[in-house]
Amino acid sequence: MQSNRQLSIRLLSVCLGMFAFGYLLVPLYQAFCEWTGVNVLSLSERESKGSMNGRASAPTNTQVDTTRLITVEFDTNVRGPWRFAPEQRSIKVHPGELATVMFEFENVQDRTMSAQAIPSYAPQQAGGHFNKLECFCFNQYTLAPGEKKQWPVVFYINPKLSKDVTTITLSYTFFEVGVGS
Repeated sequence: MQSNRQLSIRLLSVCLGMFAFGYLLVPLYQAFCEWTGVNVLSLSERESKGSMNGRASAPTNTQVDTTRLITVEFDTNVRGPWRFAPEQRSIKVHPGELATVMFEFENVQDRTMSAQAIPSYAPQQAGGHFNKLECFCFNQYTLAPGEKKQWPVVFYINPKLSKDVTTITLSYTFFEVGVGS
């Protein structure tokens, strides 16, 4: 009887501890992010609360260099019988500004195809300042015969890029990486 009571108390303690940990996880995560400097946009949103009748104003990206524009040109090449092209051939962005460009892929073969895109940059010095947050080039994709897909490239250009660079060409070559089933 005594051992059942001790076991029940221990199990109840474990359950309460798990609940407390789950309840405190979000504040602990926010404290950790603030301490390490991770998730800065969330901190900006939290700091901006209380302004304008309790509404949070949208955080502004102070890293955008609005004094200059860079033209980003998109070039595509394929190694195989399929279609691959950007929705836009070029865009103008401020350094530090987040931009998204969609690319369309179509398998025009009568068989399943797996492929991956490999990027390159011109001028070469731009490669170290061109930061992709999301890109189809990170993964391999499989397309069924006749299948068409669109995938984004989400990027920003580091404002520390030399001011004499006014145009960057982002070129992708789409290679078949395996024969599908």
